Amino acid sequence: MLTLVKMTDKTMQKKPSRQNRFFSDTFKRQKIKELDQNLTTIMEISKDYEVSRTAVYNWVYKYSERYTKDVNQVVQLQSEQQKTRHFKTRIAELERIIGQKQMTIDFLEKMIEIGEKEFGINIKKKFSSQHLLGSEPIKENTDIR
Repeated sequence: MLTLVKMTDKTMQKKPSRQNRFFSDTFKRQKIKELDQNLTTIMEISKDYEVSRTAVYNWVYKYSERYTKDVNQVVQLQSEQQKTRHFKTRIAELERIIGQKQMTIDFLEKMIEIGEKEFGINIKKKFSSQHLLGSEPIKENTDIR
């Protein structure tokens, strides 16, 4: 007796089962080295070798020198790196200018100090000194007539 089995679309489209594959440590190290050198991406490795992204990430955590588990990484674009470099050089330039200005201030203060000793006069403006005639603040008249 012959039995006929009706083939459904699902059974016809079934993918052939894939055998478990094992990649050597040298292969994994090579792919992670390429990843570290920005020659490839995790997605490309996953697609090219039909490996889950999780497996590739496990390789990364195991073999990479740059990427480790539980360490947050800051990802920057090239333009952001250029901006950062520009700002660092600008900060260094401004710090140099501030240093020069501070040296000028120190020099001028020393010159004032020497001048005060040399000529016996008070060159530096003192805030607690008396006001010159006509420079006193005007007092308000509170008398109402």
